[in-house]
Amino acid sequence: MHSELSVRLRTQRFLSLIALAAVAAAGWYFLIQTEIAMRVMQGEGLFMDLMWVMMKPGDATPYFIATSIMWSVMMIAMMVPAVMPMLIVYRKLDRKGVSEFATLCFGIGYLSVWIVFSILAAALQWLLHQRGLLSGDLLVIGKPYAAGILVAAGLYQLTPMKDVCLERCRSPIGYFLRYFKPGALGGFRMGWSHGLFCIGCCWALMAIMFVGGAMSVITMAVLSVFILAERLLPPGPWVARIPGIALMIAGGYVGIAA
Repeated sequence: MHSELSVRLRTQRFLSLIALAAVAAAGWYFLIQTEIAMRVMQGEGLFMDLMWVMMKPGDATPYFIATSIMWSVMMIAMMVPAVMPMLIVYRKLDRKGVSEFATLCFGIGYLSVWIVFSILAAALQWLLHQRGLLSGDLLVIGKPYAAGILVAAGLYQLTPMKDVCLERCRSPIGYFLRYFKPGALGGFRMGWSHGLFCIGCCWALMAIMFVGGAMSVITMAVLSVFILAERLLPPGPWVARIPGIALMIAGGYVGIAA
């Protein structure tokens, strides 16, 4: 009986991971197809409709809605892999109130924070685009601003705030020992709280999207791998500080070349 229950629980966990992977994969497919539409600027369908709307910052409301959708899909695609280790550990906790539904609520709470972030990022993109600071089919910001973003992101990598937030993001056991709350509502609240720590860890890195292009899938992929690596690599100050120094050097180079 115990063996059957154990097998059933492992199967449920496996299916949950498959579902999350499918969500992330669907997000990446959506983003790739939209970038293709932005590059070729021809065709029809959902992706082309979004592309044309996002090329017209003068139409504020449709632009903001389309851009919010794009940033939300982008954040889901990028951050689902980063939160999967946390969800795996949470589901394995031998504590009252931990269930598949509570795990789902944790994920919903986590992604809800990133959707709020996406709405704010969409507003910033509209402001930059409307003022003519983004150009090209991938919506790249000008070199002087790109240099400032890279230097600022590098500096933030060296701050105590980055260290505090990264510590909360990279240690699932430590996080749950400190912040555990039972039940589905507790799962949502923990997911929301964890999402806030992740934003505290990554917001400056996300600004680099404007450097590589707000619609650049390659930039999204590089940032996604880097964010996941920060959480999985052995702990140490070098994890954040070496990339921070590299970003500042890159920013200086871009600034000189501007």
